[in-house]
Amino acid sequence: MSNSVLVTGSNGLIGSEAVQWFDRLGWQVYGIDNNMRMRFFGPEADTRWNLAWLQEHTNRFEHFDIDIRDRKTILQFFQDHSLDLIIHCAAQPSHDLAARIPFEDFDTNAVGTLNLLEATRRYCPDAVFIFMSTNKVYGDAPNEIPLVELETRYDYANPQDYNGIDETCRIDRCLHSLFGASKVAADIMAQEYGRYFGMPVGIFRGGCLTGSHHSGVQLHGFLSYLVKVAVSGGSYTIFGYKGKQVRDNIHSWDVVSAFYEFYKNPRCGEVYNIGGGRNNSISVLEAIDKISRLTGKEIQWTYQNRPRVGDHICYISDLSKLQTHYPNWRITRKLDDILQDMVAFELARVQKRSTQCEFG
Repeated sequence: MSNSVLVTGSNGLIGSEAVQWFDRLGWQVYGIDNNMRMRFFGPEADTRWNLAWLQEHTNRFEHFDIDIRDRKTILQFFQDHSLDLIIHCAAQPSHDLAARIPFEDFDTNAVGTLNLLEATRRYCPDAVFIFMSTNKVYGDAPNEIPLVELETRYDYANPQDYNGIDETCRIDRCLHSLFGASKVAADIMAQEYGRYFGMPVGIFRGGCLTGSHHSGVQLHGFLSYLVKVAVSGGSYTIFGYKGKQVRDNIHSWDVVSAFYEFYKNPRCGEVYNIGGGRNNSISVLEAIDKISRLTGKEIQWTYQNRPRVGDHICYISDLSKLQTHYPNWRITRKLDDILQDMVAFELARVQKRSTQCEFG
């Protein structure tokens, strides 16, 4: 009998990568996703295209349209299915949107996570539970690190900060946004189920997660949205910090690769920063330049001087702890390769839609 995995947010970027990964391994893959992203962000964030792609390209994937906030249904699902691994990626992921929908944000991020953790404890306590957290749990504390302003980006001023933010950075006494606060609640709850109950739970605090299957929108999905703007000829808005704010970008394949290493040798309530690291870091201005060159189109952009609430000026994930605990894991996708893949994928999607409209 093959192993089985449940992936929440299975239509999304990391979720869909996890579905493909474990399907290739011959696992039974269950996906939970109710396309909440479209309700959060509108039609351009509709993930049904990705669901259709998964159903066409996988062999042992079964999709369930379930809301993780629905406790009764979640508990029943766990009671009815034998699971070896839970990968929890479903979330409300936007800083800005959270302030407009605080109940939906907290119920999805915090209560939904609790529903899944407790269902795991009741019905499959030996299963490995992986929670996709976020670097936003650190709030704006990383902005206290001394910075230097360069021509196209900010960077850390002191040599000891060169590798970036590690897991010792505090997560309280700072400004988070309501999204950051709801993810803190989920992050701590996941740690507690690991430490208090002795369950194999891993918490991965993601930097900028990206890849061609990202349904990026203005409020979430920096590189994906920028690529869409470039290909469509739209306009991009830079929010504050002169466009020199820095993010480290990691491909979804490398994220799921880390999940698999954790599954093979799990720990109880352990926290890891996961991102592209220094070599995959880029500022908004640098990304605009690179993507313009790749598409051959100049990206039109406007500037708003006010940054997003609680936004990081320079964030690079220190991967030392993850690489020490799991020495077989490493970054395999370089930033330039990621961007080339994303541009090619988006151009192909636009061409496909155009052909369908022409002959449909």
